[in-house]
Amino acid sequence: MQIELDGICKAFGSVQANSNISLTVESGTIHGLLGENGAGKTTLMKVLTGYISCDSGSIYLDGRLVKVGSPAVATRLGIGMLHQDPLDVPRLSVLQNFCLGSPGFLRLYRRQSRQKLLDLCQRFGFELDPDELVRNLTMGERQQLELLRLLNMGVRTIILDEPTTGISEPQRVLLFKTLHKLADDGLSIIFVSHKLKEVQELCSEVTVLRQGQVSGRIRAPFTSDALVEMMFGQCLARNQRSQVQFGAPLLRLEDAAIRSYRLDVAPFSLVVRAGEVIGLAGLEGSGQRLFMEACAGIRSLSAGHLVLGNKELSSAPYAAFRRAGVSYVPAARLEEGLIPGMTLCEHFALAYQKQGILVDWESAEVLTRTRIGDYGIVGHPDTCVEELSGGNQQRALLSLLPDELSLLLLEHPTRGLDIDSSARIWARLLERRNQGSAIIFTSTDLDELVDYADRILVFSGGIISEPVSSSEVTCEQLGYMIGGSRA
Repeated sequence: MQIELDGICKAFGSVQANSNISLTVESGTIHGLLGENGAGKTTLMKVLTGYISCDSGSIYLDGRLVKVGSPAVATRLGIGMLHQDPLDVPRLSVLQNFCLGSPGFLRLYRRQSRQKLLDLCQRFGFELDPDELVRNLTMGERQQLELLRLLNMGVRTIILDEPTTGISEPQRVLLFKTLHKLADDGLSIIFVSHKLKEVQELCSEVTVLRQGQVSGRIRAPFTSDALVEMMFGQCLARNQRSQVQFGAPLLRLEDAAIRSYRLDVAPFSLVVRAGEVIGLAGLEGSGQRLFMEACAGIRSLSAGHLVLGNKELSSAPYAAFRRAGVSYVPAARLEEGLIPGMTLCEHFALAYQKQGILVDWESAEVLTRTRIGDYGIVGHPDTCVEELSGGNQQRALLSLLPDELSLLLLEHPTRGLDIDSSARIWARLLERRNQGSAIIFTSTDLDELVDYADRILVFSGGIISEPVSSSEVTCEQLGYMIGGSRA
């Protein structure tokens, strides 16, 4: 099915998110959509899938003018979207989720639906048990299920938003193979991603947005430099790994074990030195978050010892970790990191309030404006945090960190950020490393792990691997290790 967007415009108050955007996706092709944070990609896809209406412009399907008034209408027209976080129901089975949204859902024959699911799994090489609860699936398996559900609903155009986040290398390879099969069957694929290598590998044509407008189109073959120049107007300097002299052991974990109601992390030992960067790799839910919470004092060890500097903190409260210079930046920005309803200025006043009951609002506003400039936050001191984009919320979280830290724990520090924003954030983080702070971070971006970590730990079902030097492993090898094998 051919998709044509003609002159799409959409504004939110004074912000022009989409300005006269025209885009054509031919049947049987995989079309890449790139752009820096705030370029208008998400808004454009929400217009196409009926989540929001455009101010002006037209949408054509196979040359026919259509009005996409809601996601349900989009589905009936054959347009479906595979979101970064799959829209499934974890407490239901694979088969029940597969049937959701299908015509005549309440009257479906279970045997026929089961057979259709199994046939689709066999066709694409997926291994899904119809009776398994979705909450027990990996992110890659949930993604596969969502893709099959869309096909079962009859969609002919599929939009994928950052689809390789949180999946292993074998699952990524299988996903790309599946997308090529679907394109060969005549489906239109729109691939939204920040990962230039994947766009080069997968897409036959790419449209790049910048500041709400189309900045360029290019057909394969194309280079990363060409895409970056269209995204930012210039080529960006490549990351150069800097060598630092590590200091004394800062964090020591000895025969440490962590227990939770869902997963237990097996006993492990680790020494992290001042100035060292440790990366945590693995599928979501493999134990990385439990590890981070234990190192931050949010969760107690079930066995073993945790020593920070010369202080035994195995059973210490969270406040003791904070006093020792430990900070934790969670992935759930609004749920755990920021406070909805409060402005940026109020966040800085809260984070940097000294003793006393009176708030120095003048100093708080000066500090807020300084940090907005330093971290490139698109907002003002009186902007409420929930009004910021995901990328700007991430920058705000990082800008709130105390000036002096011994250990910095970060969950997905650059999720949702484009390559330029990611590089700027890491430049800030590495400044702290150069001052002697140790950094431990989780990421599903294998390039980020290899580029910035000194050593990498791979998590699998609560088992932690021996540390791997990032200089001795490639992204492909790391991807296979996450999947439980080696390339």
